[in-house]
Amino acid sequence: MAERIPVAWPGKPLSRAFFNRPATTLAPRLLNKVLASADGRAGRIVEVEAYAGAIDPAAHTYRGKTPRNAVMFGPPGHMYVYFTYGMHWCANCVSGPEGSGCGVLIRALEPLQGLAQMRAARPRIANDRDLCRGPARLTQAMAINGAQNGIDLVTSLDGFAIVDDGMAPPRNVVGGPRIGISVGKDHPWRWSVPGSRYVSGTAAQRG
Repeated sequence: MAERIPVAWPGKPLSRAFFNRPATTLAPRLLNKVLASADGRAGRIVEVEAYAGAIDPAAHTYRGKTPRNAVMFGPPGHMYVYFTYGMHWCANCVSGPEGSGCGVLIRALEPLQGLAQMRAARPRIANDRDLCRGPARLTQAMAINGAQNGIDLVTSLDGFAIVDDGMAPPRNVVGGPRIGISVGKDHPWRWSVPGSRYVSGTAAQRG
């Protein structure tokens, strides 16, 4: 087996304990953290949505464990990647406690590093603002697909990590309605960095 080469992450990978909290608590705390890849791509998390398992009809895990959603019932700090609309991948962080089926969808990033690779992955995008502005866009830009389903973000041995580069979460962030769901719309479980031009959705949807 080839020896793993240490990665110079753009910050300190988050601990298992950081992810081991309810999704609605974890989600806003992920704002301004950095999703990074071992190939040098990185983006600051500017928009997230929480999905709360058995109490949330919009969650994939609402009706229980299946082969598709099994990762969500596993240890916190893993990545749950799913395919949607027959064409897009979306990436989530599993939150604790284990067995709860909860997680946080990463909806948008502010590109920080590896922009040339992101542009190559999304050659039709005319400006850098739109490289990672939306959950399907960011997975394409970051080269995230089904192969990353279940990887461990804490050990960072699987090529991806969420790291803390010293920037504090934004203060006084207020949750708003989630986007693109047909049920569970009354839960204000979507958070974004105020004033960020990289947040997805329309002004009305941003809340």
